[in-house]
Amino acid sequence: MSKLPERRELRADLVQRRRQLKPAERVAAAQGLRQSLEQLPEFLTDTHIAGYWATGGELPLNMAIAPLAARGQTFYLPIVTKSGGKRRLTFAPWTTGEDVDTNDLGIPEPKASERIVEADRLDLVLVPLLGFDRRGNRLGFGGGYYDRSFEFLRGKDRPTQPLLVGVGYAFQELDAIETAEWDISLDYVATDKELIDCTGGAA
Repeated sequence: MSKLPERRELRADLVQRRRQLKPAERVAAAQGLRQSLEQLPEFLTDTHIAGYWATGGELPLNMAIAPLAARGQTFYLPIVTKSGGKRRLTFAPWTTGEDVDTNDLGIPEPKASERIVEADRLDLVLVPLLGFDRRGNRLGFGGGYYDRSFEFLRGKDRPTQPLLVGVGYAFQELDAIETAEWDISLDYVATDKELIDCTGGAA
């Protein structure tokens, strides 16, 4: 899995499996994800929670985030910015129904540039992924946005703030993902079937 062609093939296979899901399967998965996330106490109590706008067959967050506002929590979506010639993520508040702009990657972003917050101001982040293992290693699209944006966590005792929770379908689980030195691991993974503790607890 360490060779780039193998990773490329693996990514393509996982993307294809996501895209083949039927609408009813996505709805059921979104319901299952909410149940998994609500097993995590921080998801019910943390104030600043970031997620993503599901594209390309990603597991939708709509059901999971629906109760946040009523609990007094703020939901954020990522905004891609450039820093030092490399892209990374900042975040802005967003509520269902608010207008969005589509960035040059084709991903909707909040129209809220004056309310942007840095990644280290968040309490919990729902991180999209293509694959994961139970040690908290994540296979992403290869752009490195999340690894760069949360590199301040490298070397810190985990879990800490923000808590990184990978989100994916159960079928995206892999036996093991070979890591690189720049990879930032996940604290938990929430799927449509279960909540996985990657911190050394009941994984």
